[in-house]
Amino acid sequence: MTSKEQILKEIEQVPESFFAEILDFIQFLKTKEAREKLGITIISESSLKKDWLTPEEDEAWQNL
Repeated sequence: MTSKEQILKEIEQVPESFFAEILDFIQFLKTKEAREKLGITIISESSLKKDWLTPEEDEAWQNL
């Protein structure tokens, strides 16, 4: 049984009063993942900007 199948099975067995909290937790996890990805992007930008922010790069991309 996959994790998804196990989660769905468990959800079928919990009282409906738990649904709001379950939904809140799922949304929290999605937000957390998005923030982590954004953090990695920001960190990468600072290390790569020395290569990106050059006149040669500007010239190479000016026709796009």
